[in-house]
Amino acid sequence: MSINNILVADDEESMRWVLSKALRKKGFNVELARDGEEALRLIKENVYDLALLDIKMPGMTGLDLLDRIKEASSDLLVVIMTAEASMKNAVEAMKRGAYDYLTKPFDLGVIDALVEKVSRAREMTSQVSLLKEELKDRYQLEKTIIGNSPAMREIYKTIGKVAPSDVTVLVQGESGTGKELIARAIHYNSRRLGKPFVPLNCAAIPSELLESELFGFEKGAFTGATERKLGKFEQANGGTIFLDEIGDMPFDLQAKILRVLQEREITRTGGNQSIPVDVRIVAATNQDLEESVRKRQFREDLYYRLNVIPIHLVPLRERAEDVPLLVEYFLGKICNELDVPPKRCSNDALNLLTSYNWPGNIRELENTIKRAVILSPDPLLVAGDFPGLTTRQEDGKGEELSLEGIVDVKLRGSFSNMERMESGDVYAMVLEQVERPLIRFVLEKTRGNQVRAADILGINRNTLRKKITELGIELRKE
Repeated sequence: MSINNILVADDEESMRWVLSKALRKKGFNVELARDGEEALRLIKENVYDLALLDIKMPGMTGLDLLDRIKEASSDLLVVIMTAEASMKNAVEAMKRGAYDYLTKPFDLGVIDALVEKVSRAREMTSQVSLLKEELKDRYQLEKTIIGNSPAMREIYKTIGKVAPSDVTVLVQGESGTGKELIARAIHYNSRRLGKPFVPLNCAAIPSELLESELFGFEKGAFTGATERKLGKFEQANGGTIFLDEIGDMPFDLQAKILRVLQEREITRTGGNQSIPVDVRIVAATNQDLEESVRKRQFREDLYYRLNVIPIHLVPLRERAEDVPLLVEYFLGKICNELDVPPKRCSNDALNLLTSYNWPGNIRELENTIKRAVILSPDPLLVAGDFPGLTTRQEDGKGEELSLEGIVDVKLRGSFSNMERMESGDVYAMVLEQVERPLIRFVLEKTRGNQVRAADILGINRNTLRKKITELGIELRKE
C-alpha cells in the first residue's frame, strides 16, 4: 500500500476522533491538528501521504493551508472537507490544487473509497516520476558494469535469474569491486523498478546511530529528537534496501535485522507500534562472514537468512582481461566529466595497467585513470603517466617498473615545464646522469676491472677511461 501516514486537520474534536479511529483501524498512522497553524507545523516536521483538511478553521483556513502546501512544491495529496456544499467552495478547492472535495456529513465508507483512490493515484504518480529517473539510471548502469571475462558472464547470468524474484541476495567481494553496482542491477531489473533503491553503508555510521538510521525514531525518543524521522526501511518501502558492509553491523542490531526479514515489520526507536514494510534486502560485505560466524561476531541465523543467493565478485587482478575495457570506459567517462579532449592509452601504458595487481580494484583503477587524465596534457597517455604502479608476477608479488619506465617517469617529473627549458643542454645533461650510475655499477660488478667493464658495456677501453675522467667517477681499490 502506498499510503501510510495521514494528517487530519479539523477544529471539531468529534470529527478528529471519528476519522482517527476509522483510519487507525485500517492500519494507517494518523496525526491530528486542531487548526491550520498546527497542521502546517506538522507538515514541516513530518512526511504525510494524505491530508484531510477542514475548509473552515480558526486562523489559517484549509484553502490557505492548501496554498502553502502547493507553494512548497509538496507532493502531498490534499482532500478538502466542508459542511457548506457550495459550488464556489468545490471549484475553489480544486482550482487551488486539491485532490478531492468532501461534503460533511459523510459516511465512513466514502473515506474508505477515497483512501483507496488516493492510494492508487499516489502509486501511479510515484511510478511515473521515479521511472523517468530510474530508467535513465538503468540504461546508464548497463554501461557501468563493464567486463566480458568468464567470471563476469556468470554474474550477469545470476543477476538475470534472481532479479525478477524477491529473494534476498548477499554480494561478497573485496572493497572496490563494484558491489553496489550489482545491487542496483538487481533492483533495476526487478518488478520493483520505479520504487526506491535506498543504500546504507553500515560501516560508515557510528554504531549508536545506526539503529535510528535504519528504523527511524519518534519525536522525543532521545535528546535532540525534535521531530519524527523515517528510517531507511520506511524510505525503501516497496523497493530495495542495500545494506553495504553488513559484516560491520553491531551484534545486537543484527537480531533486529533478522526480525525484519522474518516478520516484514519494523518499530521506530522510541515507538511501540509495529510498522509493516515491503522491502527487498540486498546485503554486501568484504568480510568472510562464515569466519565471522565461527568467531561469534556475526549471527549464524542472520547469515543463513541473507545468504539465500550468494554472488561473489572476483577481484580485478583475477579478471585482468577486463582491464582494457574498463580503461576505455573510464577514459571516456572522465574526459566527458572534466570536459577535456578525448585521451587514449599507448600499448605500453595499457600493458602496465593490465599487469598491475590493483589491490584497490575497480575504484583504484578509476582514480588512477582520473589522475593521469588531469595531470597529463597529452592526448596519448604513456606508461610514465602512471608512476608508482608495479607489474604483477605469477606469484602475485610486484616488481618495480622497467628501466625505461623509470626513466620516463623521472624525465616527466623533472621536465614538466618544457617551455621553460633552455635549448641545447638537455640531451647532454640526461646522458651524463644515465652514464655515470651505469659505468659506476658495471665497475663495481667487475671489481674495477676496466677491460672487463669495457667489454660488458660494449665500448673501447680508452673510451671507458675517458668517461671515467669526464664523469668524475672514483675508482674503488679492492
